[in-house]
Amino acid sequence: MHVPFKFLLITSLIMTASFAMSDETEVPLALLGQGEPPSGTTLNYFEDAQGYLAEPSGEPPFGSVILIHEWNGLVDRVKQVADLLAAQGYVALAADLYSGKIGSNPMENRQLVTSSLADPQKIIDNLNAAASLLRERDDTNGLVATIGWCYGGGVALSYALGGEHHDGTAIFYGRLVTDPEQLATLDHEIFGTFAANDRGIPLADVEKFVAALRASGIENDIHIYDEVAHGFWLYVERDEAVNREPAAHTWGRLLKYFERTIGR
Repeated sequence: MHVPFKFLLITSLIMTASFAMSDETEVPLALLGQGEPPSGTTLNYFEDAQGYLAEPSGEPPFGSVILIHEWNGLVDRVKQVADLLAAQGYVALAADLYSGKIGSNPMENRQLVTSSLADPQKIIDNLNAAASLLRERDDTNGLVATIGWCYGGGVALSYALGGEHHDGTAIFYGRLVTDPEQLATLDHEIFGTFAANDRGIPLADVEKFVAALRASGIENDIHIYDEVAHGFWLYVERDEAVNREPAAHTWGRLLKYFERTIGR
């Protein structure tokens, strides 16, 4: 039987749980471009950063998640994922690393990326401020994880290596560090999702990353999914027939990862 995705490394087998939010294989509607408009609030949490806060209902304490946007900035799709995580019982803060700017084409996106990466300490300070705000809330349990895609995935890893202590890092097809000595400073389990047809993140780099995590003794749940391309999880509708099943599997893995690292 053909399996539409493969596992490069699984530290513990995690199967898709029952998270039905759409009619067929369980994929949240937000990832299909069918989510409700963002319903959270804008939050100025650091200098001129215009973040987006989504708050859960139910009984606290809640775990917290910082979302780190792609190369184009804090767009509605990321805010909808923050709402989605809030619905799962997490306080979700979508960070703004571009001071409210949004790119509208690849040239603008590259300029925003270049400008932000020119001041890596400001990125760390921005995310430290977000994490501090979340920890200090009366309704949280003090545990904070990050999740980022592409540019944001690379930033999430950099923050795990250079920011204040936090409790989880979920990387979606972001740039990687493959030096075991650098990775040895990590103090929590790493989640990673990658695409076999990603033209920007070579599979060889992912394999080196996994080998370096192993060499450093860092727990991890890293998967490479066959057939899919860059962006398959955040934008399932780009090729729904191919993306739906691996996206559903990833969603189940992600929720299990957050349960392990920040609670609920």
